[in-house]
Amino acid sequence: MIRNFITFCALIGLSTTALALKTGDKAPDFKLTDTQGATHSLSAQQGKWVVLEWYNPTCPFVVRHYEKQTMTKLASEFGAKGVQWFAVDSSHFVTANSGKDFEAKHSIKHPVLLDADGTVGRKYGAKTTPHMYVIDPSGVLRYMGAIDDDPWGDKTKKNYVRNALTDGLAGKSIQTSETKPYGCSVKYKSK
Repeated sequence: MIRNFITFCALIGLSTTALALKTGDKAPDFKLTDTQGATHSLSAQQGKWVVLEWYNPTCPFVVRHYEKQTMTKLASEFGAKGVQWFAVDSSHFVTANSGKDFEAKHSIKHPVLLDADGTVGRKYGAKTTPHMYVIDPSGVLRYMGAIDDDPWGDKTKKNYVRNALTDGLAGKSIQTSETKPYGCSVKYKSK
């Protein structure tokens, strides 16, 4: 049945990567280089909780979260508990040097991964910066969506990533597994 569907998609010109990623699915593996030149893969993180944050230092939503230290504080707090945090920049114009000033200004300690061709971003279906993904130690996607419930930054009540990691690390089921992301569109390279 699945083989017939994939064949059908190929015949009518649809990409099988266009199939929507959902919570409960195995997260797609990747291998990306960070701004320091080190290579990282999801498969190398097996046994750890992982957060993927779609990132663009020219996006006002990303800038606001880094000015308020939303991401850096969470990455540090949960990093101390063994969680690996990656920022992924799928902007077609990203280079190893393009965001270094931003990284230094905001004391970003977690790896910023370069995905200039957008391959990884498209596999995950990342739409906005930020767009957040929480992956469990067995590589299963457990949360995807917004960082919090407050796009404009003036009345945040829920930090969905904090809640997902807190529940997951405690061995509880994640109460909110999917929300609508907000922010700037990911600046993918045209196909």
